[in-house]
Amino acid sequence: MIQIRKAAERGHADHGWLNTYHTFSFASYRDPQQMGFRALRVINEDWVQPAEGFGTHPHRDMEIVTYVLEGALEHRDSMGNGEILRAGEFQRMSAGSGITHSEFNPSEHEPVHLYQIWLRTERPGIEPSYEQKRFPDAELQNRLRLVASRDAADGSLVIYQDARVYLARLDAGAEIDFPVEPNRHAWLQVLRGNVELNDQPLATSDGAAVSLESLLTIRATSAAEIMLFDLA
Repeated sequence: MIQIRKAAERGHADHGWLNTYHTFSFASYRDPQQMGFRALRVINEDWVQPAEGFGTHPHRDMEIVTYVLEGALEHRDSMGNGEILRAGEFQRMSAGSGITHSEFNPSEHEPVHLYQIWLRTERPGIEPSYEQKRFPDAELQNRLRLVASRDAADGSLVIYQDARVYLARLDAGAEIDFPVEPNRHAWLQVLRGNVELNDQPLATSDGAAVSLESLLTIRATSAAEIMLFDLA
């Protein structure tokens, strides 16, 4: 079973400095039918204007994965981390027992375009931690590259949840298969471009919840970038 979440159906808010789309209920957007999928609680697609950002704010008991598509995002947190996340880089922050942080677009001229994903943590009170990583372009081309997992397999970021996150950049016409293990689920998010998921068309910013499928076939109908979540 594949349930498509079209980009235009998402929650949306334009604050001037922030243009944001919410796949699931978030902030002032509330839909009781869209409260998350399995461990996924938040998939936000954000554009932050130059020299703007999110002031210091708290999190707890969430695994927060941020991926920058264009521009740069400056991060500072109560653990003492102060980093700039650039296009193509991932950040993983385990909020655990509690953390505060800020996120800011350091450019005076260019907006930053990013995805921020929250997954429920496997248990409360985990010690907060932080990682940042870029994966080689060659490892992403026309294949699913593991970028986050519970066991840090293949050099992926650690997330404290039974989930595996993959990224792929696909040439037009490229096709990849992903076997779904019994009693597992998946979410596909199209970051850029157009694909078919088991022959169902998906465009930029569309998502799809997958259950009771044993094999996913993803075919790019244009150059595309996708993120795939393998979920308990």
